[in-house]
Amino acid sequence: MEKKTFGSMIAELRREKGMTQAELAAKMGVTDKAVSKWERDLSFPDVNTIPKLAGLFHVTVDELMKVKTDTKEDIPNKDISGMVDLALKGVSLAMGIAVVVLSLINEIETRHAVSMLGIGLACLAITQFSSKKDEDR
Repeated sequence: MEKKTFGSMIAELRREKGMTQAELAAKMGVTDKAVSKWERDLSFPDVNTIPKLAGLFHVTVDELMKVKTDTKEDIPNKDISGMVDLALKGVSLAMGIAVVVLSLINEIETRHAVSMLGIGLACLAITQFSSKKDEDR
């Protein structure tokens, strides 16, 4: 069996046995609403009933419990790097706008303006290096 959520595993096994949710609920001593919640991964059966559930489906407890879990490896790195890239571009844009506005109203010293522009340029450089690194992969 391929890895899937516990709920989809129960639903698939129940359908393979030709059972309705109500029939499974009656055999397990729960309501059909409880079975529905299990299958939609909204709740989990009592731990003590797992062996009975496995027995009804003629599978081992280990087979029943082999479900997909989200791990850090499942999270796409592109989403995170995309957010970091956007944040760095936002910082560089904010620094540029701040220097222009503060210069127009004469509220910034030259050395501070240069520092702020340097921060903005550094952020842009990081985004360029990271996009080049992604292209090389």
